[in-house]
Amino acid sequence: MNSLPLFFNRLAAMLLPGLLACVSAFAQGSGEPALGLIIGYRSAEAGTETPDLSPRHGRARAAAQWKAASELNRARTTRLASDLGIPMRGASEAGNAALLKFDRPLKGRDLEDAMRRVRLHPDVAWVEPDVLVKRLQTVPNDTRFPDQWHLQVPGGGNPAAMNLPNAWTLTTNSAVIPVVVAVVDGGVRFDHPELAQLGARLLPGYDLVSEVDVANDGDGGRDADASDPGDWVSTADRQKTLFASCTVANSSWHGTFITGQIAAASNNGAGVAGIDWDARILPVRVAGKCGALVSDLLDGVRWAAGLPVAGVPANTNPARVINLSFGGDAPCSTAYQDTINAATDAGALVVVAAGNGAGALRRPADCQRVMAVASVRKDGAKADYSSFGPQVALSAPGGSEEAGDLNLLLSTDNAGTTVPGAHTLGYKQGTSFSAPQAVGVASLMLSVNGVLTPNALIERMKAGARAHINVGFGQCALPTSGLCRCTTTTCGAGLLDAAASVQLATGPAAIITPIGTVTPGTAITLNGSASVALTGQIVSHQWTQVSGPTVAITNASTAVAGVSLPSSPATYVFRLTVTDDFLPTARTGSDTVTVVAAYPVSSGGGGGSTSVFWGIALWAWVLAVCWQQRRTRRLT
Repeated sequence: MNSLPLFFNRLAAMLLPGLLACVSAFAQGSGEPALGLIIGYRSAEAGTETPDLSPRHGRARAAAQWKAASELNRARTTRLASDLGIPMRGASEAGNAALLKFDRPLKGRDLEDAMRRVRLHPDVAWVEPDVLVKRLQTVPNDTRFPDQWHLQVPGGGNPAAMNLPNAWTLTTNSAVIPVVVAVVDGGVRFDHPELAQLGARLLPGYDLVSEVDVANDGDGGRDADASDPGDWVSTADRQKTLFASCTVANSSWHGTFITGQIAAASNNGAGVAGIDWDARILPVRVAGKCGALVSDLLDGVRWAAGLPVAGVPANTNPARVINLSFGGDAPCSTAYQDTINAATDAGALVVVAAGNGAGALRRPADCQRVMAVASVRKDGAKADYSSFGPQVALSAPGGSEEAGDLNLLLSTDNAGTTVPGAHTLGYKQGTSFSAPQAVGVASLMLSVNGVLTPNALIERMKAGARAHINVGFGQCALPTSGLCRCTTTTCGAGLLDAAASVQLATGPAAIITPIGTVTPGTAITLNGSASVALTGQIVSHQWTQVSGPTVAITNASTAVAGVSLPSSPATYVFRLTVTDDFLPTARTGSDTVTVVAAYPVSSGGGGGSTSVFWGIALWAWVLAVCWQQRRTRRLT
């Protein structure tokens, strides 16, 4: 009979030290000072009642009850502090609990002692310190992350930063979807330490450079090796017709730098951080000496999107986002636009650099359905080199050299001036490196909502953009402008904000069945029945017309609507906006569908005047082919 008390005494002796250590650790926490104690009382004092905030009593009565109860609780807390000898400067509330405010901040043993005395009072159910709660952010421990100013939380002298720590809080340590991102460029150094650590996340990719002289890898054309052998151009190279207009230059390691921007091994205690810590990178090599042939570039975009390319094995890892940091000296051509349309229809967002010409956009940035990204400096001004115009979706940091390396962008690089040398981290600037910022953010968005379409990604990133900075420069204006102040008509919707974009990604997704080209006079169906809500359900659909000759939409407030098109050729764009039942505030998502009403092109017959026109068309085609063979160069 006497063994039971002895057992409990021994148990208490074993547990008490651990319990006290736990209490002490809780009280001291990280050593942060407490300004007071938040106290939960066991029950109301006699003669008082807990306020009833239910609607049946009305707001006025509830407020009166709350005021009376709060006054009694403050008096109770004042007496408690007096009884326990805890100096205080006042009593108040902390939510539904009471707040005892210290006369001075306490921490360590002083705080522990005050909490112990309050906790032992018979009227107290629980107590916790009133300490500062730091803003929740996920900051990687990569040693060079502080030098990546463009990834930081915006503020102070860095208003153009992209707010990645707050975005990572939403995407790390959660059930994200690894997204395939294609870098259509000059290949990658697979052995760079920041990239080699990606393991299976760095996919094999493919080399689509068709000309041996351009490829510079000595293995005779297209193959499965997407590594970058170097793209230097020497004086001897310029003696060849193909490279006569090229500039003598060292190897750029362009694709390696971009790959590191998007997905360098992060939070690994070394080097730099990438934007998407879970993305799978698909290197698609299309460029070598002096740039890329248009034909190789277009095949690379198709292959990256999972579309067939003659003579090349199928891509079993289709990309959801494609980085295309190239520019040209011509307007968007049919070849470019058709390829971009095919990739977009396959579900890939094509993100392109605005260009480094300080003027109007050229291909591919002026093509439809791409996401063109302009460059801004650290202070938010348009970088002096960045092209701009109404087709720009938004702006992102691209680096500027007015302060040396401090305001340039830092990423994975190589020291080799020709062939690969030592693996390094390097600084660069250019719209080539603004585009990957948007690519990485789009990948983060898809990681939390994999059903977002390319257009939905663009719209949500634009909606989440921060306003352009009113810097002390003149307003940007075409045809050309160097350093200037951005507006929504010249540099897109605003400054890329990763956290806001990721937050907007979790709303409902409007998904529309593609329509494409139809005959004028056709009755078409607008079908958004595949739209989804990540939480809850879709509660409303609304179809509107964005552009084209005005037409009537039947059943415009349902998932499936109808339109009877006029008999004249035209292009129409329709928007579907869906709303979910998320509480407390419902969320919306939207997307658009393009319908082209056009008559089929007749094959015609031979002979007579038709043959004359056919001959003219043939020569026009020959000239067009010659024009298309002009080389496209990567942007830096």
